Amino acid sequence: MTGNNLFDLDAFHEGEELNVIIETPKGSRNKYNYDPALRLFKLGGVLTSGASFPFDFGFVPSTLGGDGDPLDVLVLMDEPAFTGCLVHVRLVGVVEAEQTERDGETTRNDRLIGVAADSRLLGRVRTLEALGPELLEEIEHFFVSYNQIKGKEFKPLGRFGPRRALGLVEEGMGRYRRSKRKRTASKSVKTKRRK
Repeated sequence: MTGNNLFDLDAFHEGEELNVIIETPKGSRNKYNYDPALRLFKLGGVLTSGASFPFDFGFVPSTLGGDGDPLDVLVLMDEPAFTGCLVHVRLVGVVEAEQTERDGETTRNDRLIGVAADSRLLGRVRTLEALGPELLEEIEHFFVSYNQIKGKEFKPLGRFGPRRALGLVEEGMGRYRRSKRKRTASKSVKTKRRK
């Protein structure tokens, strides 16, 4: 880990297992977000009555998605984790999607799907197909309705396997490195101007 910011933790644990920081546990109506400036988790919103997160939801550190945030991951495991928990995850696929904000701006906002590496119940799951079409429909529906309530549109573009998901993580790592270099260069220029 470099620095004290969870966004800077390595993306991978061992081999192809991801490090995922859980922001919102399964069953929660509260949506939590990690704030890198404060280095803590804060309440980001509350779902409507009867709605809750179907599985643990978090992010892959040292990545950036098309929306400028770390890549999102829905983590399936035996029991809910807690906000801030580090979970080692095996990718099983991705729901690629576009998200349109209230102002009309559309960005990519894919949802990686993974299984906790230590899961006893889901240990044999290696692909999205193993989860079954009904569960995948429910997952997509959750993200569509969750965004709709916030005045946004979430449009699934397709479901893909672990290889494609891994490629998106690698792209996200590249975006993160480029962004970090730009921030470092910008700080360096500001420091020189002050001297």
